[in-house]
Amino acid sequence: MPLHRCPHTECIRVFKRNGDLTRHLNLGHPAHLISASHHTVPPQPLWNEPEREGDLDHRMPSPLGTAPQARRVLHPHLTGDICDEDGNRLPPDTPPSPPPNDSPWSPFENEAEFRLADHLFRKVEMSQNDINTLLDIWKLYQYQHSQHQACDCCSTAPYFNNSDMYTKIDSIVDGNAPWKCFQTTVDEELPENAPEWQKTSYQVWYRDPDTVIANILGNTDFGNDFEAAPYIDVDKNGTRRWSNVMSGNFAWRHADQIYDECQDNRVAGATLVPIILGADKTTVSVATGHVEYHPLYLTIGNITNEARRGHRNAVIPIGFLAIPKSDRKHDKDNNFRVFKKKLYHQSIRAILISLKPAMTQPVVRRCPDGHFRRIIYELAAFIADYPEQVLLAGIVQGWCGRCDAPFHELDTGASTRRTRELDTILLEEYGGEGRTLWDNFGIDDDVMPFTAYFPRADIHEMLSADLLHQVIKGCFKDMLIDWVFEYLVISKGKSQANIIMDDIDHQLAVVPAFPGLRRFPHGRRFKQWTGDDSKALMKIFLPAVAEYLPQDMLKCLSSFLDFCYLVRRSDIDETSLKAIKTSIESFHHCCNIFQTYGVREHFSLPRMHSIVHYPQLITDFGVPNGLCSSITESRHITAVKKPWRRSNRYNALSQMLLTNQRIDKLSALRAKLVHLHLLAPLPALSNLASTRVDEDFGPIDSGRAIAKVELARTREKAYPRSLQALSAYTNNHRLEELTRRFLYTKLHAQESSDQESDVELDDCPHITSKINVYHSAVAIFYAPSDISGVRGMKHERIRSSPSFYGVERRDCILATINEKKAGFRGLSAARVLLFFSFRHAGTTYPCALVHWYNTYGRHPDPNTGLWIVKPGYLDQRKREPFLAVLHLDTFVRAVLLLPVYGPHPIPHKLKYHDSLNLFTAFYVNKYADHHANEILF
Repeated sequence: MPLHRCPHTECIRVFKRNGDLTRHLNLGHPAHLISASHHTVPPQPLWNEPEREGDLDHRMPSPLGTAPQARRVLHPHLTGDICDEDGNRLPPDTPPSPPPNDSPWSPFENEAEFRLADHLFRKVEMSQNDINTLLDIWKLYQYQHSQHQACDCCSTAPYFNNSDMYTKIDSIVDGNAPWKCFQTTVDEELPENAPEWQKTSYQVWYRDPDTVIANILGNTDFGNDFEAAPYIDVDKNGTRRWSNVMSGNFAWRHADQIYDECQDNRVAGATLVPIILGADKTTVSVATGHVEYHPLYLTIGNITNEARRGHRNAVIPIGFLAIPKSDRKHDKDNNFRVFKKKLYHQSIRAILISLKPAMTQPVVRRCPDGHFRRIIYELAAFIADYPEQVLLAGIVQGWCGRCDAPFHELDTGASTRRTRELDTILLEEYGGEGRTLWDNFGIDDDVMPFTAYFPRADIHEMLSADLLHQVIKGCFKDMLIDWVFEYLVISKGKSQANIIMDDIDHQLAVVPAFPGLRRFPHGRRFKQWTGDDSKALMKIFLPAVAEYLPQDMLKCLSSFLDFCYLVRRSDIDETSLKAIKTSIESFHHCCNIFQTYGVREHFSLPRMHSIVHYPQLITDFGVPNGLCSSITESRHITAVKKPWRRSNRYNALSQMLLTNQRIDKLSALRAKLVHLHLLAPLPALSNLASTRVDEDFGPIDSGRAIAKVELARTREKAYPRSLQALSAYTNNHRLEELTRRFLYTKLHAQESSDQESDVELDDCPHITSKINVYHSAVAIFYAPSDISGVRGMKHERIRSSPSFYGVERRDCILATINEKKAGFRGLSAARVLLFFSFRHAGTTYPCALVHWYNTYGRHPDPNTGLWIVKPGYLDQRKREPFLAVLHLDTFVRAVLLLPVYGPHPIPHKLKYHDSLNLFTAFYVNKYADHHANEILF
């Protein structure tokens, strides 16, 4: 039966009869809506309008004849206006209403009581017996101290025992969302021989999601990370950008739908709260694997991606779903399969049912900025891996949950998008006709998705991108890596392929040290692969196989890596979106080489197919790293695995729920106290240079700052303090000369354009101050796409030490050489030989002695897409290195240089700390992290 789809790109309606489509066009898309309403189409938009489903660029009202400017345009109707506690609108400049005037430490008596409970329970995770022992020692000390001082001082501890402390924690009002339970009923008329799974009553533990959302909205810790209305970001060049969920088309499109549905304007000025769910089974007993849980998580789209990824209580467990078990003989029983799916969907429906009234009628909630707003809920996204997506979407294994591409033609690209309306039509037309829906449309008609019971919710639209399972582990680790080694076996023979694979493993093992880089001392030869392992391998794999693969196969890998790093950025504009589409096309084109060599017969693979939907998902939900399953998997650690380890294993779930509830309460109270300036916030940026010696990289949870490089706080005392003696001590005979020339250049920067080498040394000032030598410096920069703080700041330690864990370590850096050139053309790589500082005329000069690397060629290597550099020498025959002294303000950050290994196996005695000394050419690795990928083009 032919179906008729609405021709408007922003509409997803499908109709069985042409007359219904005509009626819909007349009522839903009259001509005046296209030209004069809040859906205004500018005759000449300020940016190129991408061709994509649901594009909303045309909705932005923009003054014609004006120069494009960077701006954020809010939705015209669901604007997030502030109101009072009764829902009455207030002027925009009205200050927030003050919090209740009670003791901020309540239920604790004072700061000491709270900090002790928070430290012992949340941070240290101390056992009950250890808490009692500590309190007994405390009381004994207080008693002996009071006896010795002959005074009537208090001789008790803040708590009598662990129960006393737990009672105080349980009395916290902030963040309170008690756990509840519902239980399935068993049919009393079942025969005695019925399978055990039918006679079992299943418990589902849950929290009221409305209460959980109210707690998230009321968390003042998100005051600077809260977005109250859908918006469209346009930069100064008129290019649209996507980042957080509220910047995507989904929020804007559904705000339109909500407003259009409510004819009485009751939602005007309300705040749309997109609800994001996530679910994934996890195992807690690693040795046996027989203890598993199925947690359901909730967060909201108004919180920025940086805050959500920072795990600051923005992702909350709201349920633990039942996991039915059966005997092996029932594993393929269709009735058991259908029962599990129905139990899954009905459980989620029952958990979320309290949200349904506020999906049509706004409710008043206090928001993180302290203001009240009228809130309207919308089911927006579901974070899940592919098996969970199959279960959620009610589709057949092997099909796509977002489009109706046949399971054997997934390699032909995206097809027509599945919709709730289309499912309904197909069920009405073909339901009950045997396997028609199963075989021809990939629909399991035994399953009714939970979204069918909520207004405007479409599970196919909600399925978000999954970077971890679809891209990193799915396409890269489980497919491309295996295909590469299968190619080696086919083309070289098994014996020679094993020799090559051993050499590749050795190449992976000798990668130079780099801040935050996971090492592979034995290559790929270990069994338990994690997502972090796959990410680490992705960073260094391409150069290791560059000499063994044909050109098209290398281009296939580099195209995929380009796609992977582009979609993992924290901010994607139209230019980046176009690059993503180009990398997908290149990847699919170059993949054919695996068919040419007989590695693959087809590429009709759901996880590989999923990447064609990423451009659309980015425009709908913002950047994928804000809705990645790595967020929920990380939450497994704090919400499931650690609480399980703290339990006594008997009825562990009830103890885990109580632990989660107490942690949430302590975290919420702590956030309030920090907001009231009664507790200190996290360490400031100025303390970063004193980071512990083993912390080479990490996030910074404080305000956004200007990128900079600072010397370590403590100087190394073993070095001479005079420049001349230091030159001799470090065997750098040109150190004094280069430092004097450097100082001359700094002092005469505005007076002369002469090169340092053109100046007579006698004209250069002498340095008489004491020299301070350091073994490291800390680079601080904005890198929100990487592991960073809630403001997107990251730090990494650059080392130059003669002995770090027993071996010499001299890291490499990027230095700015031409600010007018973009990418690596304006940078140069160098190796740091010495960090030092001196004073002259009252000014301190933090410096580094570096060995320059020369760029090889005018363009990146065509096979790998990476720039190649070689160590620079003044005299190649004498191997006299090209050295310079640089001010640290020319440093950008550390850089990972990977050897160009060459066509022959490398010696087995070669170690990672020898690589920078022995190889003669290096790839400038733009895959070391996302920040490097953004600047090393």
